[in-house]
Amino acid sequence: MRDSFREIWVYLAATPLLGLTMTLGAYLLGDWIYRRTNKHPLFNPVLLAIIVLVAVLGATHTPYPTYFDGAQFVHFLLGPATVALAVPLYFNFSKLRRLWLPLLGGLIAGSLTAAISAIGIAWLLGASPQTLISLAPKSVTAPVAMGIVEKLGGLPSLTAILVVSTGILGAVLGPWTLDVLRVRDEAIRGFSIGVASHGIGTARAFQESEEAGAFSGLAMGLNIVATALMLPVLVHLLGLR
Repeated sequence: MRDSFREIWVYLAATPLLGLTMTLGAYLLGDWIYRRTNKHPLFNPVLLAIIVLVAVLGATHTPYPTYFDGAQFVHFLLGPATVALAVPLYFNFSKLRRLWLPLLGGLIAGSLTAAISAIGIAWLLGASPQTLISLAPKSVTAPVAMGIVEKLGGLPSLTAILVVSTGILGAVLGPWTLDVLRVRDEAIRGFSIGVASHGIGTARAFQESEEAGAFSGLAMGLNIVATALMLPVLVHLLGLR
């Protein structure tokens, strides 16, 4: 029976669409559990999907490149999805015009805090300069963060892990933290989540409201620019390179 299952799996693994099917299936399962638990933050569907996919790939000994041959279709859609975030922002443009100054202040404070806190904590724990550089852009979306770190001499693979972890933690704890702080304005909530936890947090913000999602997407994009400009200067000032 086990040999038959293995033969079937080997056959399916040769089909690129298997990775896509697994990804969508894992997310739908995670979303179902998330809704069944009354949207408890610890049961974030992205986190659950990652756990399911890691378990399946580990149990079947499927190499990541084989899985990604199919999952790359979802990866390709990240670009159009990111651009599409401008649509809900357009419908909230009047509010953006009123809040641009405090949002700019929040962006600068959030970008600096994310980088400095990561570097400071890792430095206290005795991390190497290369590791410190790798941790700094943890709140920026993965492709850009990895590109920044590579240019500065860090470890892109370590950065990718930290970026995903930061996004999940932000999506899980961000709304709860804002509730504790009694932050009610949807624009401010979304912008805060976007600065701290990029795309994964933005997906969570859209679950709150379209307005929160729009401002979270704006924060994610602006944080890319801010971090790309500030991080090389910060690394130089701290003598990490």
